[in-house]
Amino acid sequence: MNRPSPELREVIAGLLDDKRLIRACTERDMGTVFRMLNSRGVSTRRIAAAVDITQGRLYDYMNGKSRVEKLTLFEQIADAFHIPGHLLGLARRTWEPPPADVQHQRDDHPPPDSDDLTAMDHFRSADRQAGGGRLYRAVVQHLGAQVAPRLVDFSSGPQVFAAAAALTEMAGWMAHDSGDDDRATRHFTQALPLARTSGDLPLAAHIAASSSHLALQTGDATGAVNWADRGLELAGHGPRIPALTARLHTMRARALAAATQHTPAVHALDAAQRDLGSCADTAHPWLSPFDAAALASESALILRDLNQLDAALAQAQQAVALRESGRARSLTLSRITLVEIHVLRGNLDAAVQTGHDLLSTSPTLGSVRVVQQLDALRQLLEPHRAYGPMRQYLTRFDDARRARMLLLADIIASSPGGTPA
Repeated sequence: MNRPSPELREVIAGLLDDKRLIRACTERDMGTVFRMLNSRGVSTRRIAAAVDITQGRLYDYMNGKSRVEKLTLFEQIADAFHIPGHLLGLARRTWEPPPADVQHQRDDHPPPDSDDLTAMDHFRSADRQAGGGRLYRAVVQHLGAQVAPRLVDFSSGPQVFAAAAALTEMAGWMAHDSGDDDRATRHFTQALPLARTSGDLPLAAHIAASSSHLALQTGDATGAVNWADRGLELAGHGPRIPALTARLHTMRARALAAATQHTPAVHALDAAQRDLGSCADTAHPWLSPFDAAALASESALILRDLNQLDAALAQAQQAVALRESGRARSLTLSRITLVEIHVLRGNLDAAVQTGHDLLSTSPTLGSVRVVQQLDALRQLLEPHRAYGPMRQYLTRFDDARRARMLLLADIIASSPGGTPA
């Protein structure tokens, strides 16, 4: 590829403070970037030649008919126009001068900006109780307005990259909770190089765990194992955080169980339990907690997939008992699992009893992911309609679903992955 001309570098340098460009880069919306360049006098022929694509393909990007998806093309665009790598979720480009204070992982990182941590804590608290569907846009707007502009200011230090990574990962989870897994994947893809640029390897490993979860949710068990292994490798090079490695071993176990690899799955689950039971732990400001309730919830799913239903039941009951009411989504998902395991064990009375508790758990929760899992549970229950208490429960279930769908109509209508009413 040709080296960028001084004129092209000057054009992009003049746009680096433009919030529209920063937002477009954060969202990896290359069509908007190309339109902004064109409006500054760069011809479509020069843009296409600079990134080695046809003008026809360039017009498709500019008109919104398609989006840039390949990593190699993002790298070409960054290098062609001298767009700093972090703006596109890439590693620092070879032509970028390294910030003096961005180094490999160190134990003496300066503390994160308190405003970033406060925002993160507020978003996280609201997400646990209300679901991510109604919070996604607020997180993305906060990233674009409050965090992204500081990424081009090297005096901000490495912690701004960590804040960007953590909030971008959170946006990915909220997109997933809204039913848009493609968008969630893009956010996780952007978050990982930001974390590595910050030098925060535990945060990078944490993001790899999230990518493992998402791969499993989309049916890619092999990819989920690979992401968990990558996260364990990253975690091994940073300070020891047992809760983090426990989460990664758990994600590995879930993926292996889904792939019916029984013995490796049990070994991975044992490793997770050992790590979480470790006395020593290290606090980390950006990592979501992985506690005994979370491990019990995931263990129930692993043991269910391994057809160890009695052990799965014990873990599911523990997850419900440990999960406080303030974690509405987690409690709802744990109760869904518990109902499912009761059905698989043939205990319909227990399934109905737990099912009534489930319907009273935060009916206004803004989570398409919960709706999808409720619908899957509904399919599991339907064959048992002939049993009177189950038939009565399904009537209440369907009424509750209709009410939930009315409350979630605004979220589902805007989410390609939403569940129709």
